[in-house]
Amino acid sequence: MAAKTKKKSRPVVSGLVVLALVGASTYLTLELRKQDQEGVTSVRNVGVLDGSRPSAREEGEASWSRLENPARSVLRGEDGRIMGVFTDGARTATLTGPARTFTEPASTASKVSTTDWVRLMPELWKKGAEKEAWFKDWYAESRDSKEDDLFAIAFQYVAGAPQKKDETGLVYAGDANFGPLNTTGAEGGDLRLEQSDFYDYLGVTYPFRDGSVGQPETMRAKSLDCSGFIRMVLGYRARYPLMSSDTSGDGLPRTANGMARSEEGTDVLPLTGITPDDRPSAIDQLQPGDLVFFKLDTRTAERLDHVGMVLGYDTEGHLIFVSSREEVNGPTIGDVGGVSRLDGNGYYAKTLRSAKRL
Repeated sequence: MAAKTKKKSRPVVSGLVVLALVGASTYLTLELRKQDQEGVTSVRNVGVLDGSRPSAREEGEASWSRLENPARSVLRGEDGRIMGVFTDGARTATLTGPARTFTEPASTASKVSTTDWVRLMPELWKKGAEKEAWFKDWYAESRDSKEDDLFAIAFQYVAGAPQKKDETGLVYAGDANFGPLNTTGAEGGDLRLEQSDFYDYLGVTYPFRDGSVGQPETMRAKSLDCSGFIRMVLGYRARYPLMSSDTSGDGLPRTANGMARSEEGTDVLPLTGITPDDRPSAIDQLQPGDLVFFKLDTRTAERLDHVGMVLGYDTEGHLIFVSSREEVNGPTIGDVGGVSRLDGNGYYAKTLRSAKRL
């Protein structure tokens, strides 16, 4: 969920009380989030599958075309196959590459096999940018690259992911928690505390461009809440600019609500409100790499309180997203506390409110 202003840590209570709190919280969460009801939201045409084949005149050579809602440019290869999708006002690009399969067997039977590779461009896309030098240089370097993309980075924090260290010995990837256990029962009975940002996971101070400095808390080491996870993947790892909060600096805000309501990127499913009636009626426009925003908790008033990233279809045909959640205690595409599906009428599908492409 979205981070809130950090509070002072509270005294630890006895082990028996902790176990009781954890058990009660987990039971209530699972009762509130029954798996899936019969689906109602139709997914007809997702992301890079949109658009028609090139005309016979274009066959045999690479070609560019334009699509709308949102406005974007599509690159097709000599055989007419889509090679890339580039959206106006966004830096994330979806490229076609070798097939990969993402799994998380500890939490779900879902498997996502995809040829989509999502990478960050050095500049915002605009109509005609395919003619500019920066894009030609970037695409020449990226089109056949096997370097980690956003999806590969995201899965370096799921359960069981091995640690990765930089040249200084800093652990920058590996199995992440959502946050420390909430041993007091405050905050409405949440199982785990929110507010763990990427620098908490890293355990190092982080100087933001607005002059403020992120100070890690020891109890949050190796932890990432939902927005902290997205900031780790897109910001610290892929180098998208990061704000120090929702109001200071420029770039990606700190919380899910700040991200959803910011002017960063391009709205794919515009936010119209937070009530169940404001759920998008269709999700055709979603594309791998899009950020999706949810309204889960009435305690957060008008704020959106959860964010994830669209991963793609699983082998059963459901559109899956990855996020960091307290029930699984970290990044997941799992089913614990509600399946990670955007189609149908499950817990997360019903609480989806908006999406954007950064």
